[in-house]
Amino acid sequence: MTWGVVLAVHALCATIWVGGMFFALLVLRPSLVALEPAQRMALHALVFKRFFLVIWHAMPLQLISGYALLFGVYGGFSGAGPHIHVMHLAGLIMSGVFVVIFFGPWRHFRNDPAARPAAVEMIRKLTTVNLVLGLATIAVATIGF
Repeated sequence: MTWGVVLAVHALCATIWVGGMFFALLVLRPSLVALEPAQRMALHALVFKRFFLVIWHAMPLQLISGYALLFGVYGGFSGAGPHIHVMHLAGLIMSGVFVVIFFGPWRHFRNDPAARPAAVEMIRKLTTVNLVLGLATIAVATIGF
């Protein structure tokens, strides 16, 4: 397997994850105002379930491919430039935020119908944090420094 394939996996996982958050926050969410609250919650349940399933696959692949590139191409942390270190830190933070979303507000959403509106709002806020981190990471990664 060439390093180009590993880099492609890394870039595709980033595209899926960050693009999914962008779509959810800036396209899907504003469009949900056309639905009644009960319909909105039902749609949220379906969307979150599918999105989280996808990210549980993309996130580990992104981390694994990133570490493979870090150690296989750059020879470890000492051979990597500052932009790689920023990418690494942001990826770990984003992964942590995703885990918090999944085991926090998403769990409350699934288990307590009364908590759904508050859970959706918390998911939105944390996803916004991850989207900003993801977009900044892509900028840093492509610009380098």
